[in-house]
Amino acid sequence: MRDATGAVQRVLVLGGNSDIAAAVVDRLGPRLVAVDLAVRAPEAAAARVAALTAAGIEARAIPYDADDPAAHERVLGQVDDVDLILLAFGTLGDPYDLEADTEQVARLASTNFVSGVAAAHASARHLARQGHGTLVVFSSVAGVRVRSEIAAYGAGKAGLDGFAQGLSDAVDGSGARVMIVRPGFVHTKMTDGLESAPMATTPERVAADVIDGLRKHKRVVWSPPLLRGVFSGLRVLPAPVWRRLNR
Repeated sequence: MRDATGAVQRVLVLGGNSDIAAAVVDRLGPRLVAVDLAVRAPEAAAARVAALTAAGIEARAIPYDADDPAAHERVLGQVDDVDLILLAFGTLGDPYDLEADTEQVARLASTNFVSGVAAAHASARHLARQGHGTLVVFSSVAGVRVRSEIAAYGAGKAGLDGFAQGLSDAVDGSGARVMIVRPGFVHTKMTDGLESAPMATTPERVAADVIDGLRKHKRVVWSPPLLRGVFSGLRVLPAPVWRRLNR
C-alpha cells in the first residue's frame, strides 16, 4: 500500500535482472519498503538483493520462469499488497533472416508476446482485485514499425503493446491502472555489442521518464519523448522508403 504521501512502497519486478527495472527501483528511492525480484535464476540476482537490503529495503529473489504459464499466478501469490508491478522480461535474439531456425523464432516470439500477455493479464487481474496499483509494461518502439532485422522481437512487442492497451481499458474503474513504456534503443546488457541507434538512451533516462509518467498518470510513455513524434511519421512512411532507411 502506498504511504500517506502516495509514494510507492512495494514493488514486484517480473524479470528482476532487467537494467531498466533496476534503474526504476533506484529512482523510487528511500520510501520503498519491499522489492521482490522474480527471476529465472535467483542466484544471479544475489548481488542486487544484497544492495537493496543494505539500503534498508526488504528484498528477495523469487524463482520465475516467464515461459511457464502457471508461474505468473504462483509469483503473485507470494507477494504482499503491491503498489507497482514492472513487466520487464524479454529477449532480443539474433538478427532475423529467412534462414533463421523456425523453432528459435517461435520461442523468441512466444517469450516476448505469449508470455508477456500472460504475465500482464495475471498482474492486472491481481491489482484489480486488490483495488489499487499500477502495472508498467515495457514495450518498445520496435513494435511501432517493425524492422526486418528484428522482425520476431518487434512483432512480439507490437502484440504485447496492443494487449496492454486493451488491458488498460479493461481495468479502468477498478482502482488499478496500466502504463505502457515505449523506449527506443537503450544501452543495456541485452543490447551490449549492438550498433547504437539515433536518440539512444540509458536505463537511468528511461527510469526518469517512467517515474514522470507514474506521477502524471500517463497511459503511454515514450523514452525519449521525442520518439513519439518521430514514429508518428515513420509508421506512415511508404514501404519502399522504410526499406531504404533500414538497409
